[in-house]
Amino acid sequence: MKRLLAGLLGLTLAFAAHARVEVHNFDSPEQEARYNKLIAELRCLVCQNQNLADSNAELAVDLRRKTYEMVKQDHSEKEIADFMVDRYGEFVLYRPPLNRNTLLLWAGPFLILLIGLVLLIRTIQKRRAQQAVAVNADALKTAATLLDDDNDKRAP
Repeated sequence: MKRLLAGLLGLTLAFAAHARVEVHNFDSPEQEARYNKLIAELRCLVCQNQNLADSNAELAVDLRRKTYEMVKQDHSEKEIADFMVDRYGEFVLYRPPLNRNTLLLWAGPFLILLIGLVLLIRTIQKRRAQQAVAVNADALKTAATLLDDDNDKRAP
């Protein structure tokens, strides 16, 4: 048991030693806020589903460093984003601009929702129609039975 605990402790320390902590010094809180906003809005090209702030990939570290340098040089958010897009393409943006190439990306979820609603409405209408036919058939049988019973009582 002691060996197992010692092994787990060793693994924990090894992972902690491997982890990196980035420390950036900013001239103002506005620069730090702009840096944090940018690294939250730029995508890690290696991980693809993480932003730069959450990724520990080497490319993400390099992109954070470049973003930090540009923020320190007082580049605007648009200039930094444009630099990243020019270098890596629009995929680097979590919120790509609305244009001809990204129209399906922006409209796709709404189209899927619209198609789903249309299919749901059609399915509900078909079920109601089938239930109405079934109810009408049952009502006709009941009426026929009542009429037959009434005719049997009248016939002497």
